[in-house]
Amino acid sequence: MLRPWLELARISNLPTVWTNVTAAWLLAGGPWVDATLAWLLLAGSLLYTGGMILNDAADVKHDRDHKKDRPIPSDKVSPAAAWSVGLAMMAVGAALAIVQAQASPWITLALVAAILFYDLYHKPWPGAVWVMGTCRVLLYLMAASATQSNKNEGLGQTVLLLALTLGAYIVGLTMVARMEAKGAVTSRLRAFFAKALLYSPALVALGFWLARANWRLIPLLGDLTPLVPLPFILVFLGTVFYASRIMRQGGPAIGRAVGILLAGIAVVDALAVMQVSPALACGFVVLAPILRLWQRWIAAT
Repeated sequence: MLRPWLELARISNLPTVWTNVTAAWLLAGGPWVDATLAWLLLAGSLLYTGGMILNDAADVKHDRDHKKDRPIPSDKVSPAAAWSVGLAMMAVGAALAIVQAQASPWITLALVAAILFYDLYHKPWPGAVWVMGTCRVLLYLMAASATQSNKNEGLGQTVLLLALTLGAYIVGLTMVARMEAKGAVTSRLRAFFAKALLYSPALVALGFWLARANWRLIPLLGDLTPLVPLPFILVFLGTVFYASRIMRQGGPAIGRAVGILLAGIAVVDALAVMQVSPALACGFVVLAPILRLWQRWIAAT
């Protein structure tokens, strides 16, 4: 009885919501131990889960023809139950974010609107890939807006840049996957643009690293601390390169590659927090292969 709901929620991707929220909270100046962070994690989880359930509820006609094994077409979950549970989760998640975590109501409501818009229009409108990226950007900004410093001063440029970088990665992932799945001839410029978005977190991380590292520590003290971000950047580049190679095989390999890139969201968050907390960044990196194992039980797509 529980498994169909977990499949609807694509629960194997849920931990990437936790890494998004935690990274945004810390980068915005939030403390490690704070009840607000717990409320944000719960709110983000409900918004994500509700959105995924509504995604299947909105796609029921398409899935009856093309994905008959999904929980709703296979009659494991009724459409009415999916709509009711999904909308209830969205409402409760938004309420918790606004009332308990005191996140920006405008950003939170914009996130809800983006999720609902994507669920309803992602099939007929190819441009919905940008809405998908926007959902992650708004999730990031919602968490950041709940910190005391951002309530007083507004969202910082660093947080905004990292949120947009995460969104770019999501858009690039989706564009590359769609181009490979369709097998259609596409322009070199479009393909280059999609891959540039996919690799953008590494470029941004590299820029932050080169600009902020205290390189004098190495020759003066033999301190290798400035080199700490390098392994995280290399892990991310290796993940994207490996997934891209697999994706070129086509067919079922595309699904495996997308799963790797979805798990790689945790590595994107590792790049964001690596200079704030290398230990947490390590935890995010380790989470990625764990998510891949979880995807064998509950599919990520």
